[in-house]
Amino acid sequence: MENNQPIIVKRVKRFGDGHHGGAWKIAFADFATAMMAFFLVLWLLSTATPEQKLAIAGYFKDPIGFTESGTPYIIDLGGSPQLAPEKTINPEVKSEPTPDTHIQLDQDKVESLAEQVERERLELLLQELQNKVEENPQLQKFKDQILFEITQDGLRIQIMDAENRPMFDLGSARLQPYFEDILLAMADTIKAVPNKISISGHTDAKPYAGTGDFGNWELSANRANAARRALVAGGYPDTQVARVVGYASSSLFDRANPLNPVNRRIDIIVLTKKAQRTLEGEQPAAPEGAVPEVNAPVPAPAAPAPEVEPMQPRELRQKLNIFEDGVLKMDESKE
Repeated sequence: MENNQPIIVKRVKRFGDGHHGGAWKIAFADFATAMMAFFLVLWLLSTATPEQKLAIAGYFKDPIGFTESGTPYIIDLGGSPQLAPEKTINPEVKSEPTPDTHIQLDQDKVESLAEQVERERLELLLQELQNKVEENPQLQKFKDQILFEITQDGLRIQIMDAENRPMFDLGSARLQPYFEDILLAMADTIKAVPNKISISGHTDAKPYAGTGDFGNWELSANRANAARRALVAGGYPDTQVARVVGYASSSLFDRANPLNPVNRRIDIIVLTKKAQRTLEGEQPAAPEGAVPEVNAPVPAPAAPAPEVEPMQPRELRQKLNIFEDGVLKMDESKE
């Protein structure tokens, strides 16, 4: 018997082990993207303020009404978010600081940090100056006349007279050699910081022995300016001097004993930036077209002097007997 059924051949296509195509890569990429978006939403929700969350909710509830409220954005970059007119904020939700408040807080933190860094810098300068006085044999002899302290305005360096060691010639602004050495030694250390300095001169309460219009106010200002010249000679930048002023006996160191030699002193203050800004703001503006005087001695305000007949320049020069270097010299017979 003949078999007329057709012969069917099945061919099985075999693939290598481990190869499953690339479709899984696309699915995994979609999953990773979705997870990244999910965690991004969680992060935004954790950092958003209650007003921002309400604004986002208001947009999804009523996008058209939110747009008609005056801003096309969910959060207005120009200010706090705004909702549609009929939308109200829950009064129980506590308001958070506005962006302007955050900016102000950040500025306060920066200023506070800057003041802290500046104070540490001044404390290091104080320590370095003290070490220089201790290590220098010439300065060590006068360490009792040098006082360092940190004040609200900066680092104050006070160099005071002693009974047997005055800083200046009697009744003049001529520096004693040892006082000049002190200023020259300090100039190199003080200029290491960018802060400006203020120099002030002080006298005791003893009335000036000379006659005429020259007195303790002028003497204290000239002595402060002489100290400035010594610092500049020691390498300190003249542009870093913010003020040179004389106080006469209006700010005594020893108020209980106005004639104490320590009241005759030179104060050098390494100013903080805040004190410098305050000082520069107090200075009156120069008249239009006037040429400002650089580092000129500025006498402190005194009581109004009685009106006197003005002297001729020649008569004034004879009275003051000015040296060529600008230092005032009094008659040797006067104190």
